[in-house]
Amino acid sequence: MLVLRRKVGESIMIGEGIEIKVIAVQGDQVKIGIEAPQTVSVYRKEIYEAIQTENLQAKEGMEKINVDQLKKLGLSIAAQKNKK
Repeated sequence: MLVLRRKVGESIMIGEGIEIKVIAVQGDQVKIGIEAPQTVSVYRKEIYEAIQTENLQAKEGMEKINVDQLKKLGLSIAAQKNKK
């Protein structure tokens, strides 16, 4: 991890389009401003992790649905073959 020291009003740049500026420091909290292109998503880490967890759970749910649907389809085809 890169560690930098900045004073209030100073910034760091990430690539050509992302600027992170120290707005204020009060006690153990730092207020930062972020300027980034609209195509870049910016989240607090805890929100980002929650989104990732929900996306994973949704994906797993979809996989279960697809397997169940495939089993039902297989049973339906087998039943039709037995009727003939």
